[in-house]
Amino acid sequence: MIGVEDGLDALRVIDSSKPRAVVLDLALPRLNGREVLAELRANVATQHIPVVIVTGNDYSDLDPTQFACVLRKPISPDQLAEAVEKCVSRLGLRASTSSDDSSRSRPRREDV
Repeated sequence: MIGVEDGLDALRVIDSSKPRAVVLDLALPRLNGREVLAELRANVATQHIPVVIVTGNDYSDLDPTQFACVLRKPISPDQLAEAVEKCVSRLGLRASTSSDDSSRSRPRREDV
């Protein structure tokens, strides 16, 4: 797991590390989570990466086909890890593995 402090760093790290999944806080500084999500979905190299949204705010303006699930703040690190694994496993993936199959169907979007 790699942590970053702002949206610009998030895009740099995602571009260089090609993660299995992204946990994205909507309240990031410099480039907010909505902007990061839009960039990820616009880029062919990252549009398949499952995104788990973390927020304490309203997210109803987001297109639910653009993310895997939503985690509500506050959330502890242990709860976060468990919820991300559950969310990503619904996509037929494992957060800790490196194989990729972007052709799998996406589950219904919902809060975890």
